[in-house]
Amino acid sequence: MSGRSGILVVAATERELAVAVGWRTLLCGVGPVEAAASTAAAIARMQPKLVLHVGIAGARRHSEITPPTLVIGIESLYCDIDVPPEWAPRRIPASDALLTAARRALPSAVMRVIGTSAHVGGSSECEVEAMEGFGVLRAAQLAGVPAIEVRAIANAIEEPDRALWRFDEAFAAVVAATPLLVDELVQCVN
Repeated sequence: MSGRSGILVVAATERELAVAVGWRTLLCGVGPVEAAASTAAAIARMQPKLVLHVGIAGARRHSEITPPTLVIGIESLYCDIDVPPEWAPRRIPASDALLTAARRALPSAVMRVIGTSAHVGGSSECEVEAMEGFGVLRAAQLAGVPAIEVRAIANAIEEPDRALWRFDEAFAAVVAATPLLVDELVQCVN
C-alpha cells in the first residue's frame, strides 16, 4: 500500500470528513474512548502507513486564535487523566516528518499543543481543545503508525452560547485543508 491509499483520515463526525480522493477514511465517533477504540480497530483492519486526524476545536480567548484558524497539533495532551507516566501516558508528540509536511501544506496554520478532554473546557492546560485527538494518536502510537492532528477553530472555549460558535466556517476550513494535507503527507508514505 502506497501513496494516498496508505493514508487513513480520521474524523469524529461526517461534517469534518472530506470526500476521499484516493485515501481511506474513518468516522471514529465523539470523545476519546470512541476515538481510540474505533481507530485501533481500523488500523488493525486497514494497516495504514500514517493517520491524519482532522476536526474542529475550541481555543481559549487569551490565545487570540479565532475561527476558522487551522491548528497543527505539535503534541496531544490527554487532560482527563493525571497519573504517573509509567501508568499511562498523557502526552504524544507528533512526528517531525508529519509536522514538516503539514507546515508545507498549511503555511498559515498555527502550531500548538492540542488538549483532549471528554468535556468542553476540560483542558485548562492548553490553548486549543478537542475531544478525540489523544485517543486517535494513542491508538496509532500503540500500532506503530505515525499520526498527526489538525483542527479548525470553531469557538472560544469559554463561550457557553453554542449559537455563537462558528461551526460551518470551521467545518469548511478543515474539509478544504484535508486534500492539501494528504498531498503533502503522501511524501511520508513512500
